[in-house]
Amino acid sequence: MNFLRFILLPFAPVYGFIIRLRNLFFDKNIFKAVQVKSKIISVGNLTVGGSGKTPMVIYLVEFLKSFNKKVGVLSRGYGRSSIGYLLVSDGTKMLSTVDQSGDEMYHTASETKVPAAVCERRVQGAKRLIKDTGVDTIVLDDAFQHRWIKRDIDLLIIEQNFFNKYDMFVHNHLPAGIMREGFDSISRADVIILNRKFSDKEEIIPKRKVFLKDKKVFTSYYKAIGFVDVAKNIEYSIKEFDGQKGLIVSGIANPESFLKVLKQSGVEVDNQIIFRDHKEYTLKEVQRIRKEFYATNSHSVITTEKDAVKLIKYSIEFDDIDIFYLKIKLCMDEEESFKQYLINKLND
Repeated sequence: MNFLRFILLPFAPVYGFIIRLRNLFFDKNIFKAVQVKSKIISVGNLTVGGSGKTPMVIYLVEFLKSFNKKVGVLSRGYGRSSIGYLLVSDGTKMLSTVDQSGDEMYHTASETKVPAAVCERRVQGAKRLIKDTGVDTIVLDDAFQHRWIKRDIDLLIIEQNFFNKYDMFVHNHLPAGIMREGFDSISRADVIILNRKFSDKEEIIPKRKVFLKDKKVFTSYYKAIGFVDVAKNIEYSIKEFDGQKGLIVSGIANPESFLKVLKQSGVEVDNQIIFRDHKEYTLKEVQRIRKEFYATNSHSVITTEKDAVKLIKYSIEFDDIDIFYLKIKLCMDEEESFKQYLINKLND
């Protein structure tokens, strides 16, 4: 246990009490959620990162588009430089920078090409997004704890390995740990997605199955699609990188899965620069990457899609270095059943 976490330990029970009290006020209708003129699908998790919310949001948007829904995405825009409501994309072009919108929302809007906005106040943001773009369905990114807006589907995504193995003690709650809420909060979700990422499907241990009782549960996983040249936007197959000696650059919450799939793809991952989640890249980091790249005689820099949207603005500084990101997509183990579930809920 590091020193900072030790210092913060006494505040974890206080945080947990406040969260439980707040949830009680919502459950008793003392705090009232607001309904907006759009179908709302909330995607959230129980931790501060790493469960797979962004790939899940992208999956949902693509599915809803295929059903001719006029879908948009709304997030608070974690780590952004702007405040208040900001229209990130109108569905045809990007209207903000990655710094203004935050890396996850910029990535989502660029990938899905649907109207997207950020706003700390989700009710206000949803109303503005509906007014500005005419969307009839909104996917709320990272909104399980944001209960002020009514939702038609409350989707909770949890990493399979975390759910089976994480110690559920009070000191693992914020601000000392990574949990925003305890596993008992699963009860208010409509559907649970256990994300196994690049791992095999596991049986849920008995002491955790109790939290899933009477819940609709699905499992998801990641599939590596290929490697994309950041500067040229040219996609290459996975097999073309077999034996590649890369300098791995990552600024995501849990880089273990990223490193695992690179190994499975035949990429050498001995040379790594691992930053904290939502890393803000500056010229200092660019110079460090350049230095490590040449010191290790790497063939290329290999990074994540979330990091790529921030590194692209340094294309001039990297003009002599090939940078690729690993393109992945989220898939469902029981896809048809999951899609039918979504349609049924939205048509209720």
